[in-house]
Amino acid sequence: MKTSNSFSRRRFLRYGGSTASLAMLAQLTALQRTVSAAPAGGYRALVCVYLYGGNDAFNLIVPTSNAQYTTYATSRQGLAVPLAQLLPITPATSTGVNYGLHPSVPELQTLFGDQKLAIVANLGSLVAPLTKTEYESGAVERPPQLFSHSDQGDQWMIGGAVSQIQKIGWCGKVGENLASLNPGSVMSMNISLDGSNTMQMGATKAPYNLGANGPTELSGFWGSQGALRKQAFDALRNQAQTNKLSQGFADVMNESIAIEATISAALASGPTIMTPFPSSWLGEQLSMVARMISVQSAVGQTRQIFFVGKGGFDTHGNQNAEQPALYADISQCLGAFQAAMEELGSDADVTLFTASEFGRTLSSNAQGTDHGWGAHHLVLGGAVGGGDLYGTMPDLALDGPDDIGGGRMIPTTSVEQYAATLATWFGVAPGDLATLFPHIGNFASPTLGFV
Repeated sequence: MKTSNSFSRRRFLRYGGSTASLAMLAQLTALQRTVSAAPAGGYRALVCVYLYGGNDAFNLIVPTSNAQYTTYATSRQGLAVPLAQLLPITPATSTGVNYGLHPSVPELQTLFGDQKLAIVANLGSLVAPLTKTEYESGAVERPPQLFSHSDQGDQWMIGGAVSQIQKIGWCGKVGENLASLNPGSVMSMNISLDGSNTMQMGATKAPYNLGANGPTELSGFWGSQGALRKQAFDALRNQAQTNKLSQGFADVMNESIAIEATISAALASGPTIMTPFPSSWLGEQLSMVARMISVQSAVGQTRQIFFVGKGGFDTHGNQNAEQPALYADISQCLGAFQAAMEELGSDADVTLFTASEFGRTLSSNAQGTDHGWGAHHLVLGGAVGGGDLYGTMPDLALDGPDDIGGGRMIPTTSVEQYAATLATWFGVAPGDLATLFPHIGNFASPTLGFV
């Protein structure tokens, strides 16, 4: 889970003249070079759009067939989107039920119709497939600490319904599994535009924290006095150290400076992306992701995993007023990102996916929704089997077969299957999935086929 007080690489670079503690050094030395042979294979990138707070996706994808819409509207009460306002979509696989998207997401409607966007239904943290009867009887193990932001967020990011003291994320593990694909790069395969996060943390390598405007340079070296400080600083970091801690600090600092210089030079000489992005925080992050993808060859990486985030989804109150703007920003930003990938000719090489700690309750608390469980998610890109729904949509009746109480829907598809599908496309061998995702063997199919 994102933590606001963690010591990021960005802060380390900015305060290069300060003394590093052992804790700082332990985190930063995870950025050490991975030496390995280079296998064949072209470029691929994963882009995680994390929706902080628990996204209520039941208003994003809505059944529009008469009987199913009536059930939805009855369960949602004052939160239901009027039928006439929903944007129709036609999934390639027909189940006899029609669907529509929230009126604030016309870009997503277009992407779905163009078969570039897939919807994965009712995802959530699971140990094994689970029915309502099994949940109530305890016959099948439940994920720990359900409905908790921090715990469920960790499980989404770890890629398994486990309690883990050492938080190692599934993207971090994928990066270490495929480290040989970036043999000439000292930079982590995982790159975060939204600060530290568990999803990208590996056992030996931490994500590289990149600003929405590019890498952060060392500061405090301006003017004549700054030049003298810089001269003394360079002399200290370049001289051999007898103390191992001091030498470790110097090695990490030198590597950090080299990475910043490489990225800055690559971005300065990279192509100008003509596609406009929204001026929102999500838009700014995805714009920089697009720029980084455009210069991946210059930074020596054939595999990259990006993390961007957007907050505001903990909609306990005022949901009807806030949700349209949240959805509109997602739609506009994903539309711009896909257009940028097509402009670069990289759309088949880049897969974007959404994540969030949980869904929200189907029922209303009179002003909004509370913490739920299952939720729908989006996958975008040229390699995606778009224009279709994957997984199983839940029964939207309150107290129905999928409601464990209070409008909390039991997931019908596991986060591990979702992540394993993305990891397999990215290059992880099927035989390695069980080492990355601890419960994947409990499910009939380890992957979902959407990419």
